Amino acid sequence: MSVDDAVARATASGFEGTGREDRARWLEALAEAIAGDRAELVRLAAAETHLSEARLDGEITRTDSQLRFFAGVARDGGYLEATLDAPDPTTTPPRPDLRRMLRPLGAVAVYAASNFPFAFSVLGNDTASALAAGCPVIVKGHPGHPETSRRTAALAERTLAAAGAPDGCFGLVEGMDAGVALVQHPGVAAVGFTGSERGGRALFELAAARERPIPFYGELGSINPVVVTESAARERPDEIATGLVGSFTRDAGQFCTKPGLVFIPAGARIEDAVATALMAAPSQQQLTEGMTSAFAAGAASFAGRSDVQILNAAAEAPDSAPTVVITDGEAFTTDPEPFLTECFGPLTVLVRYLGDEELQRAIGSLDPSLTATILRGQGEDVTALAAALAPLAGRLVFDGWPTGVAIAWAQHHGGAWPATTASVHSSVGASAIRRFLTPIAYQDAPQAVLPPELRDHNPANIPRREASSTDASRVPRD
Repeated sequence: MSVDDAVARATASGFEGTGREDRARWLEALAEAIAGDRAELVRLAAAETHLSEARLDGEITRTDSQLRFFAGVARDGGYLEATLDAPDPTTTPPRPDLRRMLRPLGAVAVYAASNFPFAFSVLGNDTASALAAGCPVIVKGHPGHPETSRRTAALAERTLAAAGAPDGCFGLVEGMDAGVALVQHPGVAAVGFTGSERGGRALFELAAARERPIPFYGELGSINPVVVTESAARERPDEIATGLVGSFTRDAGQFCTKPGLVFIPAGARIEDAVATALMAAPSQQQLTEGMTSAFAAGAASFAGRSDVQILNAAAEAPDSAPTVVITDGEAFTTDPEPFLTECFGPLTVLVRYLGDEELQRAIGSLDPSLTATILRGQGEDVTALAAALAPLAGRLVFDGWPTGVAIAWAQHHGGAWPATTASVHSSVGASAIRRFLTPIAYQDAPQAVLPPELRDHNPANIPRREASSTDASRVPRD
């Protein structure tokens, strides 16, 4: 399908005018469909991505859960932020009857991710949240798993048609040229993107350069710093080392929340424990040849430096062998840039710090990330450390590892550049729907004009804020 055809069908679909209950039913139908085709989808994705069938099977379950989660978000209606201010002639200026809520932006372009062929791809989180918001979706498939994308898209189109969804509310386009044309198409109102900083920045600039710029919500690069306190290093070095190696090597390190930079106290036994755990770490083929080459180049960039030590896992495939780069706080603070460049794959950097002062200087050099993590000792007060890291991250993790992003109302998966292009928005959790909505206020509107969510007596039965009037005689006109 061409970009022009896909966008024309989306904008003519009338999907923005559909009801929340209908959209919830359609999302649930999609969840049932993708779970029902689990075996064939897993088989295709395993052949295209080199990810294990167990991992992909779990990702199907996550995708099912995401679709159902956003069905619940649509039904709840709280995401609309419905607010009613009754008229008040005593204010200056006098307040009219005002009713505000969020409405769908329009057709959304979703750029599928490589490392999650289901959960952040054709029917992934961006698609689910946009459909829940009432926005038709055009997905640009990822070239790393084309057959998986096509089968998922065909399944989605059949399912939506059978469930009675408007024709054209979902479509798939493919190819680099299509990706460029999609972000520039005047019928597209917003973009959701998950991928590299370089690719995301290029599309972001195209979105901003349009005659009418549109919001571009990109999840890009993230180093996800971890701080191990001296108390934690003394109490559980082996546990921390095992957890770190398991986290940064998981699925060949191809997670946006991979811990890529870990601060450890100088002289801590964690270093030896990491070296031991690394020898048992598995090597895994990466998603594409391009990613494999990029990882090899990133790892090689540390070779020959006098201020680093490099540990490699005993793996058969050296290009994807898990790698640990070790340096000290002085080298890091003197020239942090090489250590802050994300290496997409199973590589992490350990930085030995000498005391709180050197650690604080190092934290001051960090770029924003999706996450920051603190591993602390039993009962240790880390309030000051948390205050230093909180401005740098969308999610602050304590005594755990950041890989794995729960689907929840309170979740936030975002951060300032380069983690994302819009730090106030999330790509996971209920607030992800907010990206594809825009406010509208109705002033002194007749009841018949108002959406059900803003009418008197709350016929839509949604959470909303209502301010009473000091002049009860003034009501909306019939």
